[in-house]
Amino acid sequence: MNECYYDKRMDFFYNKTNTDTVDEWTGPKLIVVLCFGTFFCLFIFISNSLVIAAVVKNKRFHFPFYYLLANLAAADFFAGIAYVFLMFNTGPVSKTLTVNRWFLRQGLLDTSLTASLVNLLVIAVERHMSIMRMKIHSNLTKKRVTFLIISIWAIAIFMGAVPTLGWNCLCDITACSSLAPIYSRSYLVFWSVLNLVVFFIMVVVYIRIYMYVQRKTNVLSSHTSGSISRRRAPVKLMKTVMTLLGAFVVCWTPGLVVLLLDGLNCTYCGIQNVKRWFLLLALLNSVMNPIIYSYKDDEMWGTMKRMICCSAEDKSQDRRSSRIPSTVLCRSTDTSGHYIEDGIIQGTICGKGDLGDKGNS
Repeated sequence: MNECYYDKRMDFFYNKTNTDTVDEWTGPKLIVVLCFGTFFCLFIFISNSLVIAAVVKNKRFHFPFYYLLANLAAADFFAGIAYVFLMFNTGPVSKTLTVNRWFLRQGLLDTSLTASLVNLLVIAVERHMSIMRMKIHSNLTKKRVTFLIISIWAIAIFMGAVPTLGWNCLCDITACSSLAPIYSRSYLVFWSVLNLVVFFIMVVVYIRIYMYVQRKTNVLSSHTSGSISRRRAPVKLMKTVMTLLGAFVVCWTPGLVVLLLDGLNCTYCGIQNVKRWFLLLALLNSVMNPIIYSYKDDEMWGTMKRMICCSAEDKSQDRRSSRIPSTVLCRSTDTSGHYIEDGIIQGTICGKGDLGDKGNS
């Protein structure tokens, strides 16, 4: 019967698996990695919070696709939390961790990856439902979207907890991997192959949907009337989703390949020398997504920009009001019938014409 080592610290497992490169996380390399990681994490928190707030505030985004997009931003925000926890529990500190704390560290990363991956799969289903009817948005109700989002996180948490639930090598040291000293090599093979297969399936599905949309749009353009922008809207959304998927695959595939090589016990592949850089590449995916949202979607960028500007204006007004003992009521003077989205700017809309109206009144 194999002996189990639940009460050992991680230095025991690092020594057993001959993983001595953990000491290389010192000096200039560690400082560079931590500086980049800190900057990226701050950007992830701020930018993805803006995306979520934009979807909540702008009523034009109150559709299943954008709810799922906001959930993807939430997954990226969670990834930022996972990387912050990793930064404080890596390098020489890794050897001092307990088994449970190390499981938590890796489980957070696995959960963030699964949440993003499953979310992209659900978006593919949502896009398929709408594209087959040649509509911009699907007919999914809010209850169904809420159920899908809850299911996404339930699956992600479960997959992140699988090693903790028993698929590990605490009772079989000979089966331990090198990159993850208490993960079984069989689990790393399963995890990496599963994700790579899903990557491939999603790429094929999205390409087929995009080709169908492009073909349908070209056919309908010559037979239907209406604005060009409306007919092109499904194609534009698909381009956004495909860009997100492409960035996800590019950023995560190298790390998954390294995990697969470790699971296959490739001792001459030099995986220890590249693991930290591939981890930063995976982190970069959560940085890129908000940029893709704003670059590919003018409405999203406009909403985020107005939110930032309004916040800055509110602060300046607070400073002015503290110096001037008077209250200025701001109201919109736009009587031309131009539509202003209530969800974009809530509260007061201040303009130069307001003071003129007060003077006339």
